[in-house]
Amino acid sequence: MHTPTCERVTGSWTASEAVVFATRQLREAGIESPGLDARLLVGAALGLRAEQLIARPDLPVGPEAQKTIEGYLNRRLAHEPVSRILGSRGFYGRMFEISPATLDPRPETETLIEAALGLVNERKSDPAKPIRILDIGTGSGCLLITLLAELPNSIGLGTDISVEALEIARRNALKHAVKSRAEFRLARSLEGIAGPFDLVVANPPYIPTGDIEGLAPEVRDFDPRSALDGGVDGLDVYREIAKNLVRVVPEGWAIFEVGAGQATAVAKILDECRVETARPQIRTFRDLLGVDRCVAWKARS
Repeated sequence: MHTPTCERVTGSWTASEAVVFATRQLREAGIESPGLDARLLVGAALGLRAEQLIARPDLPVGPEAQKTIEGYLNRRLAHEPVSRILGSRGFYGRMFEISPATLDPRPETETLIEAALGLVNERKSDPAKPIRILDIGTGSGCLLITLLAELPNSIGLGTDISVEALEIARRNALKHAVKSRAEFRLARSLEGIAGPFDLVVANPPYIPTGDIEGLAPEVRDFDPRSALDGGVDGLDVYREIAKNLVRVVPEGWAIFEVGAGQATAVAKILDECRVETARPQIRTFRDLLGVDRCVAWKARS
């Protein structure tokens, strides 16, 4: 399939003219939210925030900035997400560095943060004792770092199978001033993880292998395959984690993001994680669109 490229521009631009040009290029190529993307890309090329860009419509765009804008547009026309182009994504009110080694955080994943904070607030424990958090498959570290920032009395471990992703997570922890309470370790699933933890969070790969080719190119071509591919039915990693869940979080909660329509199947897998014959407590949490987005498990009800 032919990938469109932006028109070459002769002459000079003002900031507003650059936004109009970029919006038209993206709209004609069928890119979603062309106006928003144009403002973000032009603003980044000029070193301006959105409100500054609006306030300075007549700002001249120099040759180097124009070249940068054209490069950004060509990448967006090839369906590279704006967050990938700029190397960062907003999540729960904070900006996180991302890279080709990390999943691009999604707004619906904030449901997991809300669920975790709510469950932590329910717990009855010594307030002087730190909350121990494990983030499986940490990627950019957005889940663990957000929870550490929101819960000052917490410490955490983030694991990943990618050395490159762990480096990004460490930089994000430093940026958000939680580095002293965060550890990052190369590990797959719960291999070599001793525990116990009070809270486990995970956004595992949950796309069925056969569905990946049908994903939007922004996801299929730019997120790491290892962060998407959940096996034939999308549930392989949940099964893998479930084998050692009771050992790692014997008293607290484990919370998982799930794909649309997967909550019941994941709950069934987690229902088999039991201490002796005690049936676990399982809850589901919906995202803002009303989709069952997270499943939470606790060993004892």
